[in-house]
Amino acid sequence: MTDVPTVQLNDGTEIPQLGFGVWQVPADDAERVVAEALKVGYRHIDTAAIYGNEEGVGRAIAASGVPREELWVTTKLWVGDFKEGNTKQALRTSLEKLGLDYVDLYLIHWPSPEDEAYVQAYQDMEELKAEGLTRSIGVSNFLPEHLDAVIGASSTVPSVNQIEVHPVLQQRDVQSADASHGIATQAWSPLAQGEVFGDEPIVAAAEAHGVNPAQVIIRWHLQRGRILFPKSVTPERIASNFDVFGFELSADELAAIDGLERDGRRGAHPATFNPASQ
Repeated sequence: MTDVPTVQLNDGTEIPQLGFGVWQVPADDAERVVAEALKVGYRHIDTAAIYGNEEGVGRAIAASGVPREELWVTTKLWVGDFKEGNTKQALRTSLEKLGLDYVDLYLIHWPSPEDEAYVQAYQDMEELKAEGLTRSIGVSNFLPEHLDAVIGASSTVPSVNQIEVHPVLQQRDVQSADASHGIATQAWSPLAQGEVFGDEPIVAAAEAHGVNPAQVIIRWHLQRGRILFPKSVTPERIASNFDVFGFELSADELAAIDGLERDGRRGAHPATFNPASQ
């Protein structure tokens, strides 16, 4: 198995830099695809309560034979739960579905900033960490002003901010804010759902290194220091997305991919998205 590099978070824990995501993976498929990912060598699995597939993820983990201490499991707190004051129970429910005693990382999924309920949720997550139900806590889709709000009202700086990042949406202002606080940036939708596979810098790098466009983009994220977790339900792609440690992009290739930024957001904007009303 290839050794995946780790990133040391600000609380001292170490997270595998390359993981496997299960967003939009149907519940009936989750067990199969996570089992395949674990067989390939992934040890970092990212799920969420709202995905509806935590039970399948848990079954795959239980059947894998991989020691728990070798795994990194992330799940996320849904907005509806923290708006109703159910942060603590939400994690306990996720743990039951996953069949785990603890998760490695618990994230607020969206800030939903029409009020500051996310601040109380984060304070509740600090207590969950103190109880040992999660090793690390963090946030997802937080803009700099949301980070400032939770940091100002708590004693724990988030370990992670999971945001949409790919070659055509790099959110450099958010990444800079993360770095200024010692927060690791995780990239969701790291491949832009294939939108950039035909862009010239990516095609050229793939040809130069004898790899595919997805592998180039994954390598770009890794070399830029981000944590990421591409998703696939196809065994061949699950394997190829993991096979990215035999080549390295040059400084010029990295810069050319950086230059693809075009504000190509594919998901919702955190400043206005209110999933609790969806």
